[in-house]
Amino acid sequence: MKYKIIKEKIAQAIEILKEKNIDLWLTFVRESSNIKDPAMDLIVGTSCTWHSAFIITKNGDTIAILGSLDVANLESFKLYNQVIGYVKSIKDNLLQTLNKYKPEKIAINYSRNSYMADGLTYGMYLELLDMLKTTDFPSKFISSEEIISALRGRKTQTEISLMQEAIKRTLIIFNKTTEFIKPGKTEKEIADFIKSLVKQENLDLAWDEQHCPAVFTGPNTAGAHAGPTERKVEKGHLINIDFGVSYEGYCSDLQRTWYVLKDGEDYPPEEVLKGFNTIKEAIKLSAKELKPGKLGYEIDQIARQYIVNNGYAEYPHALGHQIGKAAHDGGGLLAPKWDRYGNLPFIPIEKNQVYTIEPRLNVENYGIATIEEEVLVADNGCKFLSEPQEELILIKE
Repeated sequence: MKYKIIKEKIAQAIEILKEKNIDLWLTFVRESSNIKDPAMDLIVGTSCTWHSAFIITKNGDTIAILGSLDVANLESFKLYNQVIGYVKSIKDNLLQTLNKYKPEKIAINYSRNSYMADGLTYGMYLELLDMLKTTDFPSKFISSEEIISALRGRKTQTEISLMQEAIKRTLIIFNKTTEFIKPGKTEKEIADFIKSLVKQENLDLAWDEQHCPAVFTGPNTAGAHAGPTERKVEKGHLINIDFGVSYEGYCSDLQRTWYVLKDGEDYPPEEVLKGFNTIKEAIKLSAKELKPGKLGYEIDQIARQYIVNNGYAEYPHALGHQIGKAAHDGGGLLAPKWDRYGNLPFIPIEKNQVYTIEPRLNVENYGIATIEEEVLVADNGCKFLSEPQEELILIKE
């Protein structure tokens, strides 16, 4: 399955190069098991040791130049039309290849905006400049950001199917967690229970174990990316869990919110329901406008303004991010026009991208209300990949 998807992504990359009129895409790496370029998972699927160049051209040629000891490994996967090995230096083979194609645009693996396209270390950049110093190729360099953003974002049907399975398994674990949550349980105990289910199902966590899952109970909890603590669940608490799994190399990222009923309560207090319903409506309103051609900040603004208009402070993060092989998969964001997000809120939304939608707000004296769903961008809108949380999940002792 892994190499089937890589073949799909290489074919997709060729079409993206044609679309964007970029002659050649060069991913230049070394010791990739230690310093890993994020693109390697998409177009190579294995590691390399010495200086290595993975080249895809808009005319459909694919060339890998790498140390001789790595050749047999890469050839066994039948991903590249031509695999060239060297012993002493990559320089001659790299120059011969570039001279053959005479590219006017050479996309290389650096980016100021997208960390998923910024795998070229400064040392390797200097190496590349030195190897090509007698040519005019360095003047042809552009960032591979546009290619990476499109390639990571435009999910194939195979990728979508794997992501749907990851979502399905995540929701099953959430359902089992509902039965486990009780007053007196700590955030850490709930997180450990979830991790035990992940292990039983032979899944991986979607991000760092220190805060996957992130569990927050009650008011005045830590920030959104903090790990679970010894704080105990109490009656009258809102509980929020941020959690995802990795299934066959593809991630889910979902959040659900619970309320622990107090003695004598059959329903949550009005202010708790208002907070939850405000989040639910903000997701629906923004999802309704999420379609190809829209800009990320436009979608964020819909949810952000709705929450503020209902009397809550604006959330201190983006409304949503792309997801795929990583929980935060790079490319455009559903984000406000803040300096920290660079150009990412201005990148047009495209068909077959998968985004999270995850606004949040504080319900004073109770805790955080938030929901995180995943949506797939379609021709004229988006569809939910996760079954949306429509009701506040109630815990009664």
